[in-house]
Amino acid sequence: MRYKIVVDSCCELPVEYKDDPRFERIPLTLEVGDYRILDDETFNQREFLDKVAAYPKCPKSACPSPERYRDAFAADADHIYCVTLSSHLSGSYNSAVLGKNLCEEEFGQKDIHVCDSESASIGETQIAMKIMELEEKGSLSFAEIVEKLEAFRSAMNTYFVLDNLETLRKNGRLSGVKALIASTLSIKPVMGAIGGVIIQKGQTVGIKKALDKMAEIIVKEGKNLDKKVLYISHCNCLARADQVKKILLARTKFKEVKILNTAGVSSMYANEGGVIIAI
Repeated sequence: MRYKIVVDSCCELPVEYKDDPRFERIPLTLEVGDYRILDDETFNQREFLDKVAAYPKCPKSACPSPERYRDAFAADADHIYCVTLSSHLSGSYNSAVLGKNLCEEEFGQKDIHVCDSESASIGETQIAMKIMELEEKGSLSFAEIVEKLEAFRSAMNTYFVLDNLETLRKNGRLSGVKALIASTLSIKPVMGAIGGVIIQKGQTVGIKKALDKMAEIIVKEGKNLDKKVLYISHCNCLARADQVKKILLARTKFKEVKILNTAGVSSMYANEGGVIIAI
């Protein structure tokens, strides 16, 4: 292969790429009490969400080992790219960097680039798809692709509205939120990220208003949206994802809109009813 794209399992790959040899998805481990599974192709979202709902404590995840990344990087490919969860949310990035070092110690210098997505879920998807787009041009060097990729990552925005922020809060992932006012179930914050750190961008009363507010912020902050692909990921709430799509398309245009269901790690943090957008 000319290139290979490695992603951790927080990345939702479109179905047409799940068996594509250019991609490899490295699973994190999910834990809900004594229930422990790999976030791979066997992940059962309904079963997992039911386990989380019945468990009084907070579910957890564990990142892949450096050795698992090393094995993925040892592929016979000229260029190897890895996209991980934000380093502020998981140890996956650091593990991938160690895996790169292990690979090069064993096999010699290789063109391997590990990208901290500074995002999650379909934020990782956006970056993985950008890598493929740049590589398929066939005219760019590895260094040029890495430069363009980092610029793309830095310009990308991630937004989300969740019914339940408890998993993020209890796992210490809301450290960048200085004043989160959500004292009742009816208050729904609109969240985003800066440099991979979660921030609050607004809040409303009720989920419908929160989705509308998120769309308003996306249109206000977005640039050249008609040239970009909009990715929407949802945790078992396709109707909400469709609603956001309709709201956004009534206000602006996109090159394309894709809707995906959350995989394991994203399902754990988003909880049932969560909607995530990357643009």
